[in-house]
Amino acid sequence: MTEIITGLHLSPLEVLTVLSAVALVVARWLPAAARPRVTIAAGAVFLLSAISLCATGIRWQLLPVLAGAAVAATFAFSPLVRGRARRVRRWLALPGSLACAGLITAGPVTAWAFPVPVFPEPSGGFAVGTRVLEWTDPDRPETFTADPRDRRTVVAQLWYPARNSAADAPRAQYLGRTEDEARTVSAAFARGVGLPGFLLDGVPHARSHAVPDAPVADEGGRFPVVLFSPGSSGVRGQNTAWAEQLAGHGYVVAALDHPYDSAAVVLADGRTITTATVSTGDRDEDDLLAAGWTAIRAADLGFVLTRLEGLDRGDGTDPLARRLDTGRVAATGHSMGGAAALQAARQDHRFDAVIDLDGYPRGPLSPDLARPTLALTQAITPATDPRYLPRLTEVLTRGTATNYRLTVPGAAHLTFTDGPLYLPPVPSVVGSLGRTESPRVVAAATLAFLDSVLRNGTGDLTGVLPAYGELSVFHPRNGR
Repeated sequence: MTEIITGLHLSPLEVLTVLSAVALVVARWLPAAARPRVTIAAGAVFLLSAISLCATGIRWQLLPVLAGAAVAATFAFSPLVRGRARRVRRWLALPGSLACAGLITAGPVTAWAFPVPVFPEPSGGFAVGTRVLEWTDPDRPETFTADPRDRRTVVAQLWYPARNSAADAPRAQYLGRTEDEARTVSAAFARGVGLPGFLLDGVPHARSHAVPDAPVADEGGRFPVVLFSPGSSGVRGQNTAWAEQLAGHGYVVAALDHPYDSAAVVLADGRTITTATVSTGDRDEDDLLAAGWTAIRAADLGFVLTRLEGLDRGDGTDPLARRLDTGRVAATGHSMGGAAALQAARQDHRFDAVIDLDGYPRGPLSPDLARPTLALTQAITPATDPRYLPRLTEVLTRGTATNYRLTVPGAAHLTFTDGPLYLPPVPSVVGSLGRTESPRVVAAATLAFLDSVLRNGTGDLTGVLPAYGELSVFHPRNGR
């Protein structure tokens, strides 16, 4: 009764609450003979469903429904208690009934605008498993703290091809290992994008399709590895739909939390580390700060790759030992994470490909990129930072491999995340592709690129990628 119905964005219990509330409003205007039965039945159903909602956890979207129904109940039950009301008094109730109807309508509307995200079913031949790992780099001091003994700790969530699990197997909590962790992360994430935390209180109710700690798939041999860095203040789970889609097609995706940069990182020892990266408002100073933060993220990507190599070479007790193809690795990221992926590939030749999801290149542009790169961008408008496209073009043009820029029509900056699944469909925020099409386009384009460069798939990306947007190709040393 508490599982969200796709399309309605409400659970059966919430639907029952809304319908009984509507019945209480309508009951006041029914013929006298039918009014008592409908009022009593609607009131009883509403009371029981409201009590059940309070017991299971009520979402803020239902609060106006409860308020509207409470006022409507006064109008509906008053004639039953006082006897037949005079006609004039009955029509005086019209403004109140309209106000109640407005409050009740606000419930489904806000549930639609801020829904519990429903993740698309991963395609591909594999079920998906997930697990969370935490590593500390003994060779790197934590530069965000003053303690000289503090060492850099990184949390990574893996999505990987798995054996099929039972239909009733528990699915992974979104944005955390537990619902408490998910609430902590989603509240911090909301603050990071300038929203009150309660607006996203449906997000911790979500479950993805991956099964925690599911057995690794028996078939498929060694799986290529895709490392992912989230956007500024972003978190490891912000691209879960994308990661599950890649895992379903035979990739292992490792998405990182960057402590003191990500909105909130909950460590295994129970500590929660919130973001310490704050802009100053001065463009030149902020550029220097962003370049430094990007360098830390790039080092995190290289460190996690080293740990994954060690995991694969281990004694065989880890389920992913001998299953990670660390000779076929892509560095990917969104926004600042995309800049980190570009930087990591320049510095670390273990990365074989790069995907930049609408990320402004930060830091030095040398050495030149020596790995094929796909940059997905939103449409360039007068509001776009005028430095973005020239700098990205310079990076791609100077590369020594064939690079691609794909401009996705109807995309906004958050189109390249899970944002369209749970934020209002405002084109300037999440684009105009919609909740179904946004994750499909981003995953399909990146899969086509990864299959080509990591799996020797189709070499004709110029024939495939234009299906998802406007393609620009940058051949080695020859410009556009």
